[in-house]
Amino acid sequence: MVIFCGGKGTRLKEETDFKPKPMVTIGGLPILWHIMKIYSARGFNNFILCLGYRGDTIRDFFLNHHFHNQDCLLDSQNKKIEHLGSGPENWKIIFAETGAEALTGERLFRITKYLSGDRFMVTYGDGVTDMNISDLLDYHLSQKTIGTITGVHPYSKWGLAEIDGASRIKRFRQKPLLDEYVNGGFMVFERPFIKYLEEGISIEEAFSKLIRKKQLSLYKYNGFWHAMDTYQDHEELNRLWQKKKPWQVWKES
Repeated sequence: MVIFCGGKGTRLKEETDFKPKPMVTIGGLPILWHIMKIYSARGFNNFILCLGYRGDTIRDFFLNHHFHNQDCLLDSQNKKIEHLGSGPENWKIIFAETGAEALTGERLFRITKYLSGDRFMVTYGDGVTDMNISDLLDYHLSQKTIGTITGVHPYSKWGLAEIDGASRIKRFRQKPLLDEYVNGGFMVFERPFIKYLEEGISIEEAFSKLIRKKQLSLYKYNGFWHAMDTYQDHEELNRLWQKKKPWQVWKES
C-alpha cells in the first residue's frame, strides 16, 4: 500500500490558487500521476490518497482519467456507458478525506483503518525520481527498523560563495548540488509506526520519536531526484520531461 500524505506545506502560488500541488502538471499530467507511475512500474498499484485542499480535483481527475484514456461505447438511448478494455493503469485507489488543514502526521493517523499487512509506503507527492522503489524496500527490510526514508542530495536554491581568510571571494557556485542529505519523500514503515501517530502532528514529529529509539534508517540515493517546491522547479521539470524524461521508469503504453 502506498500512501500520499500531501506536500510539506509549500504551494506554488502561480499554480495552486485553484488546485492542490499534486495536481500541478508536468507534460500535461499531474505530478501525482507521475509519482504513481514510478511506484506502479515496480508492481505497487494500491494507493491511498489523503485529500485535503481542493481534494475534489484529485478525485475528479482519476475518475475521468480512466474514462478518457480507453475505448468506450455510449448507448445514448439506454443512457449507458460501457468501457471497452482495461484502461491505461491497473490501480486501486482509496480517496480519503483527511481535512484541508491537517498536518501530514495526522493525515496518516486518520487513514490507519485502511491499512493492512505488515508495512506500507508513504510519499509527500511533490517529488520525482528514477529510483527503483523495490531497492528501497529491500534496503528497509535489511535494516530491520520501523522506518526508512530516502536521503537525496538537493540543489541549492542560491548561489554559494567561498571566501578566503581576507573575505575575498575565491569561488562562486551557481546553485550547486549540496553534500547534505535531505528527505526525498519516498519512505517505508512497519505497522508499529502507527502508534507514533496522533492528531495535530507532522510526520517529521513522529520521526523524532523513532530517532530517539534508533528506529529510523536512511537509504542513500545518488541518482536523479527533483522536488517541485517553486515555480522555477515546475518549469525545470517540464523542460526535463520534454527533453529526457529522466524519471520515466515505466514503459510507454
